Order: sequence, then structure tokens, then C-alpha cells
Amino acid sequence: MQTHARAVVIGGGCVGAAILYGLTKRGWTDVALLERTQLTAGSTWHAAGLIPSYARSINIGRMISKTIEIYEGLEAETGQHVGWHKCGQLRIANTRDRLDEYKSYMSVAAVQGIRAELVTPAEAQALWPLLEENKNMLAALYHPDDGHIAPADVTQAMAKGARDRGAKIHLNTEVRGFERLPGGEWKIITNQGEIICEHIISATGNYARQTGAMLGLEIPAIPIVHQYWITDAVPEVMERKRQGLPEMPILREEGFEGYLREEGDGLMFGPYERTEHLKLFAENGVPEWFGADLLEEDFDSVAWNWERAIEMVPALGRVGIKANVRGPFQMTADELPLMGPAWGLENVWIAEGVPGGILWGGAIGYYLSERIVEGANSVDTSELDPRRFGDYANKNWTREKVREAWGTHAEQHYPGEERPAARPQKTAPSYDRLSERGAVWAALNGWEMPNWFAPAGVEAKDQNSWRWTEKGKYVGEEVHAVRNAVGLVEMTPMTKFEVTGPGAELWLDGILANRLPATGRVNLSHHLTMKGTVQAEYVVSRLEDGTFYMISTPRAERWNFDDLSKLLPRDGSVQLRNVTNERGCFTIVGPKARDVLQSLTEIDLSNEAFPWFSVQTGNVGLASDVRLLRVNYEGELGWEVYHPLCYQRSLLDAVLKSGEQHGLRLIGLQALESLRLEKSYRAMYRDMNPELTAFESSLDRFIRLDKGEFIGRNALLQEKEKGIARRSFTISIDTEGASSMIHEAVYHDGVLVGRITSGGYAYTLGHDVAFALLPVELGVAGTALEVPILGEMRKACVIEESPYDPKALRGRM
Repeated sequence: MQTHARAVVIGGGCVGAAILYGLTKRGWTDVALLERTQLTAGSTWHAAGLIPSYARSINIGRMISKTIEIYEGLEAETGQHVGWHKCGQLRIANTRDRLDEYKSYMSVAAVQGIRAELVTPAEAQALWPLLEENKNMLAALYHPDDGHIAPADVTQAMAKGARDRGAKIHLNTEVRGFERLPGGEWKIITNQGEIICEHIISATGNYARQTGAMLGLEIPAIPIVHQYWITDAVPEVMERKRQGLPEMPILREEGFEGYLREEGDGLMFGPYERTEHLKLFAENGVPEWFGADLLEEDFDSVAWNWERAIEMVPALGRVGIKANVRGPFQMTADELPLMGPAWGLENVWIAEGVPGGILWGGAIGYYLSERIVEGANSVDTSELDPRRFGDYANKNWTREKVREAWGTHAEQHYPGEERPAARPQKTAPSYDRLSERGAVWAALNGWEMPNWFAPAGVEAKDQNSWRWTEKGKYVGEEVHAVRNAVGLVEMTPMTKFEVTGPGAELWLDGILANRLPATGRVNLSHHLTMKGTVQAEYVVSRLEDGTFYMISTPRAERWNFDDLSKLLPRDGSVQLRNVTNERGCFTIVGPKARDVLQSLTEIDLSNEAFPWFSVQTGNVGLASDVRLLRVNYEGELGWEVYHPLCYQRSLLDAVLKSGEQHGLRLIGLQALESLRLEKSYRAMYRDMNPELTAFESSLDRFIRLDKGEFIGRNALLQEKEKGIARRSFTISIDTEGASSMIHEAVYHDGVLVGRITSGGYAYTLGHDVAFALLPVELGVAGTALEVPILGEMRKACVIEESPYDPKALRGRM
């Protein structure tokens, strides 16, 4: 075996082969792949090979399109057959909610550039004539460009493409350990010897947790066991072939919660196991005996799926069964892969937890190699970043969430839906008090955080739909309370860092795009990528003792800490501490916020003594060492009150008591979303992300190009000189019954011109407000637009930024 390589991929399944192929396509030829047995030996060889492009996220849809694009070009490039069947995919809608989902998706598909159409029951029947007994069908979603591929063939083709460019593949090579060398390289210890490399890429499938453990990582993925059956020859399929008719599309039918497709002259049926019947695999490590093996058939776990499927597709029940294929593949809590940098380790990359390596292989190979070679991605891949899960994602949590994710895979899901498994996990001391007062909880980074509050007599249970529900009335009341009186928002899950040391100021100034605040002041600053796109957003304050206190979104705790840690100077002149679990936060906000807080503290809260965007530390109620920041996400007079978590319960009681006479109301995340839209406040990972530059996200007022060097400055200077082609603009949308959310298409004079990055109902204004990424020439107030909402074109128009209180007089009051 060779002793050195620039990059080493571990794992010879479809994903590993795709990464090796992707690296060589980008010019890295000194690369190797290590496989413990033979290529495709894990989950790849027994996969069903389905390639469905359906995704409500623009980013996921574009990545799946990349998989199809790569696979379709492999045969011509390598001369190797890949078994690609572009037969299409058909998804049946039997309920209004499912049809709403598909109607909403059609707008997203247009933005993704994916061909999709809604077809009538008669048209669906023509596409899939063997589906005979569905009297509930309302419509169906048809993707003509989807299909299925031969898993082993496509893997071998990518391996050949990589070898042809100089890559080396070492079979029967088991990795047994890793060692970081003094020079920064990695030593990989195998049963065939040692290999030194600059980059490690882990794509080990069912072995992910074991590989991660050797690197000191707990990978939040566990394999589930799935099965499908292949029938004997089906006369109707054989007759279609005799007539020269095209292969029927892959059928997905919620009536029997599974998929059906042609396989040779028969059918392949893959029913989805529900949570109570789902089996997991290799929770404590893959057994020594397991290789290219299958597991014993488990008909009982899907008996109801079979019975229902045979009723709806009688041909399935008229023939015998030729084979059962039951084996494991990886799963994560959100059914998305873990693709990107490993936390806490230099030049270690994760491509694990892939629920469908054939579906994701091409995309992961393309985008992970892009990230490694070029330092950034051309599309937003943040939904796949492995650091989206924090240290709460331990094995016990992952086990429950994986069972829930796959066990409800075929069920109806909704935007913003909160699922109950492994909850509550992380709770602030306020949890019981807020639950008593009607909190309906969401989960952020493992923490429980109120979504909205059900008043007395209303069940404290979420109401999921693609349309407006009764809870909108109560969310609206929370919004009006903030605008007219005062609200309390539980913000404890926010990520909180402290930066100290003699080199702290110089170090932070070279990272953040804004100037650092003076002592006692606060500002909004962004950490950009080298491409000038947005990696992180921080509220930064400089305390009296010189500490920089930095706050960011809950989701970014592990992610932001890892990015900053990897930039720390090696001389120890800067210390970075994660204090997220040490401090709670309440936002006290609204025109009466000063009245509520002033009775609890000796700190003078007047404008003169405590101006807007400043910070002071003192006592509030019985709580000591409380950091009060006069900033908020709601656009009103208010303070974010960061307190040692041990004081939270007494502090909450004091605020609630003081607030009784001022009309204080408890406020949840859904009201917060409406409040920030009315102020044109952008949200991280939606309106700003690692794909959009700071200028495209309209963050100009927070960027100081004249302050000196910072990460991404050169890219922004070049963009400014070249001209900014598109930007984020605030738009209003006329809505009734349903709202915009994210990724919807935006039209001007019937032409697709942009997309929504986030949106929703603005309760103060009485209409939807959204952020739209548009060509700059259309970003003029009054420009008429249209946005499809559940399949209906709604009038929209560009409006001025911050439609509520555009001069920010309320925050200064």
C-alpha cells in the first residue's frame, strides 16, 4: 500500500467512490480510498437505487439534481454501464393536506429548475394503470426526470473514473486508528500498513459511529433496517414491454406507505416500517460477521402495508415472491446526511449518516470535494453540515430521533412541525412555569423554547397545517402585546461565547466585517467566508472588563464555536469560551419594557443613562451579574437580560409580578418571527447564508470595507467593483388563508425572477411580508410581483425596508 496521499477517503460505498471521483475531477490526483473489504460491500450493493428529486428545500433539490446530472454523464465518460432508468416518479395525494403540500412544492420546484407537474387522477391512472383501487385520490405529483439506477454499477463507474485520473483504491484495508502528527498531517493506521495524508474523509456508512469514535467524535447517526420484496414476473408488466410501452414511474402511495417500481418483469415493493416496528442496527458497533450480508426477512413489521398495497394494486398479489432484500443503512434525526467539516479537528471531513447513498452519492462527491478543494460551496449546503447537531445529539437521543424520523417517513408532515421523540431534553429553569402558562414548545439545539402560548381554555398543543389555523389568533395577540404593551420572550437557547485575552481585539477585528463596539456598546457583526458570503451573525458587546460577549442563533452553537476555534492564534493570546449553558436570557420588550424592568434594578434605564445599543452589568431582582443589552429582535424598546442560569426562576417570578400591572404577555417564537419580518430583520441560514454574499443579503450597513482587513473583504471589494446583480428586498404579499414560508418562486410580468428566502404573516400590518432575492433593477418600491401560495398566484410588490417603524424611533424611545 502507498505511504502518502494528499487526501484519503475511508469507505468504498457509493458515497466514498463519489468523493474520490469528485476530488479527481477537481484536479487532486494524489488521492486514495481505503475499503475494509470490497467496493459496494456495505449498504450500497443491496440498495433499491431510487433517485427521487422531491424536496421542499431549494438547496436539497439542487443537490439531488446534481446527483442526476453526474450519473447521467458517467456512462459516456467511463464507458461503464450504470443501469440508469429515467422512468419518472409519481406521488399520490389522497388528502387535502397532502395536496396542499404538493401545491406548495410546485413553486419551489420552479426555483430549483426541476420539472414537476400536478396531474389529475385520470392522468395518474394512465401513468400507473396497475393502481386500480384508490377512490380517495385527489391528484398526483409527477416528476418525469426521476428514476432508479444500478447501485453497484454506478459505484464502480465512479471508481473507474477516479482511477483513470490517478486515484488509488486499496481493498481489504481496514482502518484501525488515527494519529495527528506534529506537522499537522494525519497518520492512518490500517491492517495493511500506515498512510500519511493532509485530509481525511470519513464515508464509512454503517461503521460511522466506530470510525468517529477513533477520531474522538460522536457521530449522530444510527443505521435503520429497511426491506423490499421483488416479485415473480407480472403479466401486466410483461404485456407493457411486449407493446413497447415505457417503464411505469416509481409509485409512492401514502395509502400503503411505500413505493412500487418495475424490476425486470416483476415489481419491487418497499413498504416503510412505522416507528413501533422499526429495527435499528449496529447501535453498539457493526458485528464482526457482517459484510456484504443481508438480514432475515421481517414480514410482520409491514403486514398492513402489504394488505393495503394488494387491495390497491391487485397485480401485486397475483404473483409469487422471488426475493426479499433486508439490510441496514444510515439514518439521522432529520433524514439528511452529515456532510462537511468535523468539529474540533483540522482537515477531517464527514460524509456519514447518509440515508440513501445512491441518491446522495453524486451530490456529496461534488459538493464535499468542492468544499475541500476550493474552500467553500457554490450552493448553500448548510442543511447538511454535521455541526448542525450539538453535543446533545448523544447515542440515546439519536436512537429515539432516528426511530421517529424513519418510522414517520411516509406520514404527512408540515412546515414547522415539532416531533415529540426524545423530548424534553434540555430545559431552562423557566420550563415548568411557562408550561403552566400554556407554553407550546419547540426544540432548538436540544433546548425547549416556547413556540406560542395557549390561553386558558385552549389546548396547549400545536396546530399543524399548510394553511392558517386558530392559533394565529393567539400569535397575533402576542404580537400586538409587544407593539402596544410589553412581552417576555424566553431566549435561553441562544448561543453565547466570551472572548478574552490580550490579543482578543485584534483577532476579532480581523474576523468580523463590522467595527468592534466600544466599551459598553453593542453592535451586529458578521463572520464571512473568503467568498464574502455569510458564515455567522453575532450580536457583539464589549463589557467593562474588556470581555467580548457574542450571541448567535441556537443552531450555530457547535458550528460557530468550531469555526472560531480553528482561527484562534496558537500563541494563547486569545481565549474563547462557550457559556451557552451558563446563562439564561429573557427579552423584555415593548413600550412598557422600561416600566417593568426599572422597578427590579438600580441600574438607571433612562435613555440618557442607558442608550440604545449599549450594555451594562448589575443586579436585577435577586439575580447578580446580569448583563443587560439594550437590543432586541422585535424592533421595540427593550432589553435582552442575560443572567446566570441559577437565578432564572426567581428572576422570572419577579418579572411576571412586575409585569402584571403593565399588561405583560408571554411571547413565543412564532410571534417573534412576525415581529422580525415587520422590521426587515434577516434570519441566519435563510435570508443570509454561506451561498449569498453580505451585499446580496442587503447587510451593507453592517459591513465596514474601510476598517482594514477582515475575512471576505477582498471578495466584497471585487463584487462591488463588478456590480451587485441581485439583492434581498422586502416585499408584501396579498394573502388569505395561507402564507408564504421559504423558497417560493417570485414572478414579474409572468417571468420567474427570484425566490423567497423567508416570509410569513405580519400581524401588525395585516398582510404577508417576505424577503425576496431579486435582480437589483426590480428592487424598487412599488414594483409589481406575483408569488404562488398553494398553487394560487398572489399579488405582491416591493416595499421599503422596515415597513414597521422605518426610522427605528420605537427602539430609541
